[in-house]
Amino acid sequence: MFDRMMSMFTTDVAMDLGTANTLVYVKGKGIVLNEPSVVAVDRASNRVLAVGQEAKAMLGRTPEQIYAVRPLQNGVISDFEKTEDMIREFIQKVQQRKFLVRPRVLVAVPSGITEVEKRAVRDSAEAAGAREVMLLAEPIAAAIGVGLPVDQPCGNMVIDIGGGTTEIAVMTLNGIVHDTSVRVGGDKMDEAIVQYVKRAYNLLIGDQTAEQIKIQIGSAFPLEQEEEMEIKGRDLIGGIPKTIRITSTELREALQEPVSQIVDAMRTSLEQTPPELAADIVDRGILMTGGGSLLRGLDILLREASNLPITVSDEALLCVVLGTGKVLENLDKYEKVLMKTYRD
Repeated sequence: MFDRMMSMFTTDVAMDLGTANTLVYVKGKGIVLNEPSVVAVDRASNRVLAVGQEAKAMLGRTPEQIYAVRPLQNGVISDFEKTEDMIREFIQKVQQRKFLVRPRVLVAVPSGITEVEKRAVRDSAEAAGAREVMLLAEPIAAAIGVGLPVDQPCGNMVIDIGGGTTEIAVMTLNGIVHDTSVRVGGDKMDEAIVQYVKRAYNLLIGDQTAEQIKIQIGSAFPLEQEEEMEIKGRDLIGGIPKTIRITSTELREALQEPVSQIVDAMRTSLEQTPPELAADIVDRGILMTGGGSLLRGLDILLREASNLPITVSDEALLCVVLGTGKVLENLDKYEKVLMKTYRD
């Protein structure tokens, strides 16, 4: 009854607080916000100038008095104050002037998160205006988001490749039986491309350029028709702008290390899965979610490495926030999947 009364004055939100993007789901409305996890700050006053898409456009392009920062690294908070500022801005955007009562916030976090990191997320959200903060493991959120029966006594395996982490989890009966969390994701792929171009062509490119290259011609498995792309950067020898052409074959070589780490993590997870659940996974296959799962050919590579059916979700970028939203809409039903947190 109390919560129903509070809902008249506030809007409960579910949040996929990602390294690359933050998505917000409002109870009863669905996904209302999808913006980059970036904050632009004035150096002199330490005042936040922009968050989200507007701030991302400033990355690598700011004058000396302004700096743009990504306050989450590898799926967890690296800058407490800026994360708090970002969450506050996003909550205010979706509250629509309902400020009489602070909202409840459900946040999806990596399954391998430590107690210290849980506390950092909870404290940031509370400082940003949440009256209650609940946490949910990203793989379970992704599984619920695509409709997997996580409450049934059968094994479900999800590989969630985000910007900062890859979460591989085997789930049954509302819990994670085994999870492997590696600090490899879209960001590491971008870094690998930057280093390859630097090493092979003596050309310095930015992270946003690397991301564009990865999306346009990146692959983890040979393509039927290899592609190439023109890229621009600064020549490290001459110090002047320069243009080169790079092929998808070269990109595959550049991405070999981070992709291999994901393959190894999947093998490790399968090796440690209980036999009865492993039998279920053979029948049901593995589900891939997250932005990193959209790298072309990655599902084929993992299929060859595991000899198991692997499916990439149709809504790979939205699975986690959709699942977090479902839990928020039915907290009584999904209470058992929430993470336990311990206060000091």
